Amino acid sequence: MTLLIAYTLAAVFAVLSLVHVYWSLGGKAGCDAAVPKVPGKTGEMRPAFVPTPAGTFKVAVVLWVIATLVCLRAGLGLPAITHGALQWFLSAVALGMFLRAIGDFKAVGFFKRIRGSTFARRDTWAYSPLCVLLGLGLLAVAWG
Repeated sequence: MTLLIAYTLAAVFAVLSLVHVYWSLGGKAGCDAAVPKVPGKTGEMRPAFVPTPAGTFKVAVVLWVIATLVCLRAGLGLPAITHGALQWFLSAVALGMFLRAIGDFKAVGFFKRIRGSTFARRDTWAYSPLCVLLGLGLLAVAWG
């Protein structure tokens, strides 16, 4: 069972990484739903931040590294690494996923106050639940 979870996690993190690479290279598909919106000075909704290509690529690298570490921990393709440091690092990443799902109580997470944008709807029904599932999966791989 843990092996199936590891394969799924690695695939999800790899796909998310590739999507971020696409965006870092100038791709536009899905961009409107990828950044939280906040009210501007005149009340119109504006992006909470403007991601740079370099920053987006850094996120892609981090996601790829997480996918690789999941593979290493579970022994996908290589002998499994059972070192405690990897176990605790994956647990820390899981905690980060849970914190992302909870959110900042403003624009992201289950407890956000700003609603109504495409991002907010997808965050409630897809992004935050995915973070919870990824966190649970990471814990299963780290400690399984």
